[in-house]
Amino acid sequence: MQPLDPLTSPARRQAGRDLGRLTAAALLLLAGCSSAPPKRGPARPTAPAAPPPAGAQGLRLPAAQREPLLARTLLVINTPYTYGGNTPEGGFDCSGLIQYAVRGITSKPLPRTTAQWAQASSPVRGRGLARGDFVFFNTLGGRYSHMGIFVGNGQFVHAPSSGGTVQRVRMDNPYFAKRFTEARSIFA
Repeated sequence: MQPLDPLTSPARRQAGRDLGRLTAAALLLLAGCSSAPPKRGPARPTAPAAPPPAGAQGLRLPAAQREPLLARTLLVINTPYTYGGNTPEGGFDCSGLIQYAVRGITSKPLPRTTAQWAQASSPVRGRGLARGDFVFFNTLGGRYSHMGIFVGNGQFVHAPSSGGTVQRVRMDNPYFAKRFTEARSIFA
């Protein structure tokens, strides 16, 4: 009988699997959003984003609605993250938070996914970022895989991921600063 190699022992293999699971959980905590959970297996080309609901293309709301949007957003800070969630009672994912906030200020049909929100909004040019504009991040390999609402003073509110809560974060946070893709607005 051969002695057990300590590097290939069952306990060592289990420890490696546990470490892998913890690493994956930590990455998900930082990334998260309403996009479908990543598929297992080889990477596939990304399909084009589905079009936003009818009437949402080019959503333009009066600038006077920025503050009511922010009020709704700030009231749900600390609400738990829930994949697919879009209510304070059921929790929020990132685009569900946006949908909830905007639904409170308009009766127009609204997008649901981050890619649809990007399609229904206009790019913010230069230093034009204002309270109530959307900020987008590439957290899962897509230009619009995560989003939040800019609240001013270099901060945005977002629903981070599983195990987290809706929170206010600085735009210069190292994780988000290097993943920022663009700002967009639904306000005229």
